[in-house]
Amino acid sequence: QVQLVESGGGLVQAGGSLRLSCAASGRTFSNYAMGWFRQAPGKEREFVATISRSGSTLALGDSVRGRFTISRDNAKNTVYLQMNSLKPEDTAIYYCAAGISWKATPRTPNEYDYWGQGTQVTVSS
Repeated sequence: QVQLVESGGGLVQAGGSLRLSCAASGRTFSNYAMGWFRQAPGKEREFVATISRSGSTLALGDSVRGRFTISRDNAKNTVYLQMNSLKPEDTAIYYCAAGISWKATPRTPNEYDYWGQGTQVTVSS
């Protein structure tokens, strides 16, 4: 089992920045690709970002590319999502996820095995 706890969400004005953290415990963190997804009310869960086990490869969703970045610190068992130039449409619950997959950077929810409880991000206009 892997336990994931997100933090860092909150209310921010459009154009602002937030950094989300996801702390993992349980099994060896570096064995897992890590991802961030988000879900707004009435919408499906959307891929945001993913990073490979070593951190050498990452991928970002189309709607956040150029504004968000993902990183990880395997010594601290933590993955981060740095969000810049936030827009009201970024408002959602953000979830981190851990997955053992043959892919370095899986991008769909069903490729992930463990999920955090989510953290709310609200961007005001």
